[in-house]
Order: sequence, then C-alpha cells, then structure tokens
Amino acid sequence: MTVESEAPAHGVNLTDEAAAKVSALLAQEGRDDLRLRIAVQPGGCSGLRYQLFFDERELDGDSVVTFGDVAVVTDRMSAPYLQGAEIDFVDTIEKQGFTIDNPNATGSCACGDSFN
Repeated sequence: MTVESEAPAHGVNLTDEAAAKVSALLAQEGRDDLRLRIAVQPGGCSGLRYQLFFDERELDGDSVVTFGDVAVVTDRMSAPYLQGAEIDFVDTIEKQGFTIDNPNATGSCACGDSFN
C-alpha cells in the first residue's frame, strides 16, 4: 500500500529550488512514470548513506509526497531516518548539487557523504 499526501507533515521536504531542478531533470529524461526516490542505505564512514535516484517502481509501504509536479518517494525502512529532512539544490561557485539537512543525523563524516 502506498501512502500519498500533498504536504510533508513529518516527512521529507523539497525546497522550491530542489523541486525545480528535479522537474527539469525529469523533463530531460522524457518519461512521465519516474519519481524521485530518497533512500537511506548502510555505508559510508559514518554508517548510513543517502541515495537519490529516479525510480518507476512502487514498493509496499512507500510514502509519496508531491511538490508541484514532482513526486518524492520514501520506502518504509528509510522513512524514520528522513523525518523532517529538507532537500535543497545549491548552485554556487563553491558547490553544485543536492543537499540534505537532516535533523535526525547525530553526526556525519568530513566529506558529508554519510551520517549516523
């Protein structure tokens, strides 16, 4: 069963900048069946690593939140680690890419690639 909502009461939040970038990337893919999946997997120097990728699958227990025309999917195992996390997209001279501000992370590695 997939749970869908329009507002992330306690789930992942996508900033307007991130939603616009995801929407542009989805348009480049030329498919209308893809959604942004955010998952937490074991790995990295701090124990857990984020994964962001486009996915057409629907897994049992998925939580789906929409931001305009962008659907963000989180699996039930990753959801507790991502409650209240905010995903942004930055494009500056120093850095370009998606960032995740996660209030559940108690620590992260120096490279910022993993957390615990």
